[in-house]
Amino acid sequence: MVPIQMVDLKRQYTKIKPQVDAAIQEVLESAAFINGGAVQKFAEELQQYLDIKHVIPCANGTDALQIAMMALDLQPGDEVITPSFTFIATAEVIALLQLKPVFVDVDPKTYCLDVAAVEKAITPKTKAIVPVHLYGHVADLEPLMAVAAKHNLYVIEDNAQAIGGNYTLADGTVKKAGTIGHIGCTSFFPSKNLGCYGDGGALFTNDDALAAKIRMVANHGQSARYYHDVVGVNSRLDSVQAAVLRIKLPLLDEYINARRAVADAYDAAFADMPQITTPYRAANSYHVFHQYTIQLNGADRNKLQQYLAEKQVPSMIYYPVPAHRQKMFEHFGSAAFDLPVTDNLTTKVISLPIHTEMDKDQLDHIIHSVKSFLNHPPA
Repeated sequence: MVPIQMVDLKRQYTKIKPQVDAAIQEVLESAAFINGGAVQKFAEELQQYLDIKHVIPCANGTDALQIAMMALDLQPGDEVITPSFTFIATAEVIALLQLKPVFVDVDPKTYCLDVAAVEKAITPKTKAIVPVHLYGHVADLEPLMAVAAKHNLYVIEDNAQAIGGNYTLADGTVKKAGTIGHIGCTSFFPSKNLGCYGDGGALFTNDDALAAKIRMVANHGQSARYYHDVVGVNSRLDSVQAAVLRIKLPLLDEYINARRAVADAYDAAFADMPQITTPYRAANSYHVFHQYTIQLNGADRNKLQQYLAEKQVPSMIYYPVPAHRQKMFEHFGSAAFDLPVTDNLTTKVISLPIHTEMDKDQLDHIIHSVKSFLNHPPA
């Protein structure tokens, strides 16, 4: 059996090696390493895939979130509502810009923002909401957008884990994750469903004026060469990464289907096991399974992880310490936030390997290992 990885990027690369190598070679021969043709072409192709007016590439997903908040002219002291149960970057950029992160709890099924909790947390200082499409499940955006409209707030979608995911509105309209809020942000970190071979990110919007502001902020605040209208940053997707992403974008739906097939197999295998709560799939969210994260009910997570490692099965805990329990946010009084769902999840979730190249032998071995431990736990 091929050794199991959380994400097997080497085997994925092997399948597209000739196309990727040729694309990279083309960039090398052009010597257009910054803002080369591949960057603009990728942006246009991603716009078509997402059915959105503007895609602005940048250096990484964290930059995308920061640029979004800068482009919206959020000011020090403004409050931004976000989940605590997420990767730290979501809240980190809020604090970096001297804004105040306001942490709210997540839905116990989807692990995405609890809309009722969001509305309760709104104050006169609230200016934006950052929902996270965690693990590949799209947050419940339609009621969230209604709350935002009611209170005149911006919505910035953290779509780092759900690119390619769909959200179905009440009228049956289907939209891509990242295209419903005022701004969508994503990451092309190598392990993402659409990943490059280094760092990369992008912002999405249908607002022409906002797109122009985002482009300025991402490029030193320039409106024209050497004319700087606002304070900006230097955040670019390089041409080599764009070339790789152009090869992988047409395969994204295929990659998602492969991940969902693995998730289906896990779901079926664990359906009769009370010790496991498998990932919930809301009817209006097309889950793209960036991670396959189960919740353990009464089982010892540390011992399971150790047992799996002995069986050469990797696993990860996303995330063991929520943002409101992190030292970096203590000065915001974050420890006082009452987030029982989040605190409970951080003690119970564990993610199993899921990727586009997983074969039946690997999948069977993972399932057998998990079941063996839970059916006959060591003393």
